[in-house]
Amino acid sequence: MRKKEIIAMILAGGQGTRLKALTKNNAKPAVPFGGKYRIIDFVLSNCANSSIDTVGVLTQYQPLILNAHIGIGMTWDLDRKFGGVRILPPYQHEAGGNWYKGTADAIYQNINYIDYYNPEYVLVLSGDHIYKMDYNPMLEYHKEKKADCTIAVIEVPMEEASRFGIMNTHEDGRIYEFEEKPKKPKSNLASMGIYIFNWNKLKHFLKEDQKDPTSSNDFGKNIIPKMLQAGAKLYAYRFYGYWKDVGTVESYWEANMDLLKEDCPIDLYESVNKIYAFDYSLPPQYIGPEASVKNSMIVDGCIIYGEVENSVISRGVYIGKNAKVKDSVILPNVRIEDGAVVIKSVVGNGVRIREGIRVGDGSEIVLIPENKDVKENIIKG
Repeated sequence: MRKKEIIAMILAGGQGTRLKALTKNNAKPAVPFGGKYRIIDFVLSNCANSSIDTVGVLTQYQPLILNAHIGIGMTWDLDRKFGGVRILPPYQHEAGGNWYKGTADAIYQNINYIDYYNPEYVLVLSGDHIYKMDYNPMLEYHKEKKADCTIAVIEVPMEEASRFGIMNTHEDGRIYEFEEKPKKPKSNLASMGIYIFNWNKLKHFLKEDQKDPTSSNDFGKNIIPKMLQAGAKLYAYRFYGYWKDVGTVESYWEANMDLLKEDCPIDLYESVNKIYAFDYSLPPQYIGPEASVKNSMIVDGCIIYGEVENSVISRGVYIGKNAKVKDSVILPNVRIEDGAVVIKSVVGNGVRIREGIRVGDGSEIVLIPENKDVKENIIKG
């Protein structure tokens, strides 16, 4: 049997309700980000840049746009006959069929897919985080430690640690305790939702977890604690780069604004380890003679006649004469007409903001749902 050393499984089925209107008709990993990307482009690019050529994408909620975006994986050089990228929705089988009940259940329902490649290791990833990471050093660390599971962790401010799953470790990095959103955390090592498992060991715990009727079938709540209880060797792998969980409108807006900082913490312009995105083959951006653009990202297909400051402008956006956009994230195919003002807002796909209308006053983030025709001022979110 042909064999892969490691394959990746990307959990991309979450509803993402805290992103509100951004995920009403779209899976969270497929939400546009950074002008020309979708959120899932980051983890798919990380896999490609780490030479991981077999990737399963586990979808569930509103998968149409996500499936169409991934296609056969050509954008990330994942269009392979043996391996490549595969969309893995829940399916009917002999024992019946269910929606994915939790992160661990999603992997359990795809045991046959994983076994087909007979891997030594399985890399489990989340499809809705913004970061750049080479997974190879983590795999080497996993091998060196002879670990059963290695979990990527990042140091967070101690005052924020209660928002995360926290790993408590010995000096050598071995995890002795996992706390899910503890009120009084003992450390600030937060789980990034990135796991490397020895496949045979994980398969055993997945099958045992399925026998427990009280289980949530979740990695953080069930699998990791059960592995620790059974004496399995779990290690924490420290990551020192930029990582952002864009799970709320606020964190989504902040992550986009991070791209505009002079000391941008995530480099989208380096010649290696690129973040790959689908090419829409649009015409070049056009900046009109009276336009003003400061500290902003403007993607192909945009026509700018007005003023843009500290904003991310996605493809196909029109900004009319004397219009002003500041501290905002404008998603694709938005039309902002003459004299309109948009401040500290996230404007959804296909929105039309009529002439002279004002959106936002800078006091809070305003979210405009996709395809909305804005004919009246919207000052608060």
